[in-house]
Amino acid sequence: MDEFRSGAILQYLEEVYDTEKKLTYHTLHERHLLNQWLHFQMSGQGPYYGQCGWFSVLHHEKLPSAIERYKNEVHRILGVLNTALESKEWLVGDKCTFVDLAFLPWNTQLHMVLMTAPGEDPLAAYPNVKAWHSRIEGRESWKKAAEIRKKLMDEQQIMANGMPKGVKNVKEYEELIAKTAAEGKNN
Repeated sequence: MDEFRSGAILQYLEEVYDTEKKLTYHTLHERHLLNQWLHFQMSGQGPYYGQCGWFSVLHHEKLPSAIERYKNEVHRILGVLNTALESKEWLVGDKCTFVDLAFLPWNTQLHMVLMTAPGEDPLAAYPNVKAWHSRIEGRESWKKAAEIRKKLMDEQQIMANGMPKGVKNVKEYEELIAKTAAEGKNN
């Protein structure tokens, strides 16, 4: 397999391994709807949530205009999803698909992305997204995957943002990498 982008990897896994179509559909119309939502996730949710998290948490300098811009984009994306889910439980059809699952990892990080206060629910203003999110998190397969992820991250001392525990920002992380590399050369 030569795929290297998350969306392409998801499509590959779905096409090769979901032979019973448990997480996808057969018809051309439904497959196009799945592609539409997957492209929205890859071009909207992933980049905007990532940039919001970067400028809110990781960037060494606070840039209020960048933080505001990306927070607004995150809320726009949540609004699009909330509207799309007004009269249905899933983005496409009558079952959870690989596209619904594609949105969940970023949504689980909303508290960090939006820098919400402890105890504040970042999905409170988006009841349809919140219900959808809860349905996906309630799936046994998701619970198992989340448990495995948490165990691996704990074993490796990695935070949700991918950096080692205790590191506050990327500048500090880069300094740690340089220090570790220098120590390795001296040993």
